[in-house]
Amino acid sequence: MTEDARNTRFEDFLAEVDRKEKPAGGPMDRTAEEPMEENGLLGERVLKIREAKGLSLSDVASRTGYEESYLKRIEANELSPPLGVLIKLGKALDMTMGFFISGGENKVYTVVRQEERRKIARRAASQDEKYGYTYQALAPGKTDRHMEPFLVTLEPSDEENLSAHEGQEFIYVLDGHMEAILGEDRLVLSEGDAIYYDSNLPHMVRCVDGPHTRILAVLYAHEK
Repeated sequence: MTEDARNTRFEDFLAEVDRKEKPAGGPMDRTAEEPMEENGLLGERVLKIREAKGLSLSDVASRTGYEESYLKRIEANELSPPLGVLIKLGKALDMTMGFFISGGENKVYTVVRQEERRKIARRAASQDEKYGYTYQALAPGKTDRHMEPFLVTLEPSDEENLSAHEGQEFIYVLDGHMEAILGEDRLVLSEGDAIYYDSNLPHMVRCVDGPHTRILAVLYAHEK
């Protein structure tokens, strides 16, 4: 399984900040749901913050474990990094992931209307397998937020690649069926079911018994 394929997995959305593998240099698959302009703003934000803090690409590479070439491509807007990568970049640059996604001035509160939600899709670009996810950020205007709420649509996958990292996760199943693998335990959740767990337990979730699963997912990553 290639690194590009791994980066498209839902575990990246759930912040695989402690993974040892480094992302490959190839670009991620972009869809029509992911405007190029927003990726450009993201890369510029990463570059400006790094330079403002007086850090070199080598410094950030050491803090994140990613190769300099990969970080350089993010800053040059040549690829759109998974959310897990943004979380790790945020820790390295002492910024919240929300700043990279949202930018701009922080708000005391934020309201996201249904018609305003922007979909971002992740799928494997080099494999025939149809797996991936589509997510919508639910609090983009609160750049100093400590929780990351998302609406996520999961697609079926036969892959099993558990991850463990700091933080906690809450998931509520809105539609369909979801398998949660937590250590040695396997649970199938259906519409109306919810689960909350510590992220340091090896885990993964995926769509089962249907074409897709819709969930509300909230991630909290402990600050060091």
